[in-house]
Amino acid sequence: MTEEKTFSISQAHHHFAVDFHSQTWELLEKKGRTRVEDARMLNYAHASLAHWRTGGGVVRQQRGEWLIARVHAVLGEGNPALKHAQACFQLLEDNKAQMDDFDFAFAYEAIARAYAISDDAAQARKYIDIAQKAGDAIKEKEDRDVFFNEFNGGEWNGMK
Repeated sequence: MTEEKTFSISQAHHHFAVDFHSQTWELLEKKGRTRVEDARMLNYAHASLAHWRTGGGVVRQQRGEWLIARVHAVLGEGNPALKHAQACFQLLEDNKAQMDDFDFAFAYEAIARAYAISDDAAQARKYIDIAQKAGDAIKEKEDRDVFFNEFNGGEWNGMK
């Protein structure tokens, strides 16, 4: 007989936020996703953020907005990517003291990528440069490597 697990509401929100975040990344990294999987990926990203909003604090919310922006960028949806990238950046601006140095770099990367997907070359290049500088300023090598792995990968619509 299996043991039944019990969770507090807060623990359940955390569990689902992490789970949906992981499922989003699995689909982001999957080659040859179907349209159904694309829709599921976007739903998972939104679900993760919804759970972080309930119990994750502003840092997790900011990172959740980044993930949604990234999913929209991957799907070639510039306007929603930019909307969520700007929400990511606003959370960063409003809560700077709580954020890590890589959160700044990723926020700029999200804006840059959203502009690139939206065919706004001037703004994309502006934010690519800002993201590059913010990435270079990340103190921990491992965090810097993670950032540049993401920054140098994915779709940039020919602007990077």
